[in-house]
Order: sequence, then structure tokens, then C-alpha cells
Amino acid sequence: MSNDQKTAEEIFLSIDFERIIDHPNILISAAFWEPERYRAARVCYKILRQIDDMVDDHKAAHGGVSETDRQQLTAGVERWLALCMDHGLDDQACMELSETIEKFRIPLWPLEDFARSMIYDINNEGFKTLEDFITYSNGASVAPAGIFVHLCGLRRNGMEYLLPEFDVRDAATPCALFSYIVHIIRDFRKDQLNNLNYFAGDMMEKRGLTTADLRRMAEGEPLSDGFRSMIADYMEVADSYRIRTLEVIREISPKLGIRHRLSLEIIFNLYLMVFERIDQANGSFTAEELVPAPADTWQRVREVIDRFFSREHKY
Repeated sequence: MSNDQKTAEEIFLSIDFERIIDHPNILISAAFWEPERYRAARVCYKILRQIDDMVDDHKAAHGGVSETDRQQLTAGVERWLALCMDHGLDDQACMELSETIEKFRIPLWPLEDFARSMIYDINNEGFKTLEDFITYSNGASVAPAGIFVHLCGLRRNGMEYLLPEFDVRDAATPCALFSYIVHIIRDFRKDQLNNLNYFAGDMMEKRGLTTADLRRMAEGEPLSDGFRSMIADYMEVADSYRIRTLEVIREISPKLGIRHRLSLEIIFNLYLMVFERIDQANGSFTAEELVPAPADTWQRVREVIDRFFSREHKY
């Protein structure tokens, strides 16, 4: 067993799969990096989660956003972004984030795009078209994925980090969109009951669905043929991004360290595991059906590690 494999085994055995709740796929995968990079990921995703929850929790609690609340929430997101850009001033969390951004040379576009999507969320109810959803996803999903891929691709030069040798946004986009579409299918019932709808209007209209239909089905009405057909449409879109993700992993893997190649394969497989559970023809689309148990996640990570090092040892 190589030193790299021994390290991966030690990290794997140290992960408490039961306790990782927020961003579980990202944090499980990033755990295989060096501790310093892992801490950087935790700093970034902790504050992104707080901003995302601020908007989603408001919609869940109030059934929408009033004009006054829109102004206040938008101002809150803009203030957060300004604090991050100005080294946090007296805000400890933003100061820690800005220091992490500087040390790890994280580009500003993920923060700017993420803030833009949060402001869209505040000022809009859903998406008219799939294209609108994809545009929104560039901030809501590609931006966080971009931070992960950036940290993955950094190269160490003594005490400093060098930028990745590939375009991070291009590399992060297909996996982010694949995972996000899988995410909205997985969370269909939960989102609907929290007054959140991520399915695009044109995709619903194509199958004769309304937002009221989705809400009733989330509450327990039988799933219609139209709903199942819409999910099949989304699965087709997701599969195109799945195929492109595999191509990207092959393209950038030679430019990554062994730990970082492993983490990229782990995070992709954790989303793939949910994708494989989706049965548009017969599924019930409940959390019990689609959300892997910690033991299932443990098993999939185990399989990825074994397969990864079996392949590494051939070269």
C-alpha cells in the first residue's frame, strides 16, 4: 500500500458520516485534502450556507417575500458581499472569509455570482424557463462548486499557492449543474412544502403542470404522468451534464495532485449515487427513497477509494 493510499484510508476512517449535515458531499470529499485546504472549504461553505438559509428560511416561514422584506434581504446580501470585499471590517465571519480568499487566491466571481443569485431568489418566485434556471444556477451552484474546484486545483510552491492550470469556471460548470438538477429532484417534496419551487415554468407547461399541482403532489396526492414525464425531461438534461462531467474529470485530473483527483471522483460519485436512485416511472420521490443513509454514503466512498487506488497502481 502506497503512502497516498495509507493517508486516504486514515482520512476515510476518521470521517463521521453521521454528523456531516451541511454540504455533506463537499465536506466529505474535501476531507481528503490537506487540513489547511479543508479548513478553507469549511470557512467558505459555512458563510455561503448562512446567506442561502437566510433567504430560504424567510420564504419557508412567510410563504413568500413582501416588498419591504425584499429590500431588507437584498440590502443584507449586498452588505455581506461588501464586507467580504473589504476584508470583513469588524465582522468576524466575513473577516475570516476574506483572509481565506486572499491566502488561497480564490477569485471573486464565485462570491459575486452567488450574491447575484441570492438577490434573484429574493425578487422572484421561481423560473419562467429552464434557461432562467441555468442562469440562476451559475451563482447558486456553479459558484460554490467553483470554490471547490479552485481549491482542488491549487498548486503549492513553498509557502504560497499557485493558481490552477485550467479554467475553473469551465471545469466546475457541468458537475455543478448535474448535481443541482439531481438536488432539486431529490428535494422535490421538501422544497414544495417550504414554499420553494425550482422547476421551470416552461418545463412544467410542456407537461401540463401548475405550481398548485406540484404542491398537492408534494402533500400526498398521487404523482401524475405529467410529473413523471417532467422528471424524465430533467433526467435527460442532467445526464448530458453527467457525461460532460466525466470528460472534465479526465481532462483536468493530470493537473491535480493525487488527493485532489480522489476528492473530485468522490464528490461526483456522491451525486451520481442519488441520480441512480431516481426512478421517474415508479418512484415515490420521498426523502427516504432518494436521500442516501450515512451507511450508503460510507459504502460508496469506500468503493471509490478502492477503485481509484486499484487504477493508480496500474501506472
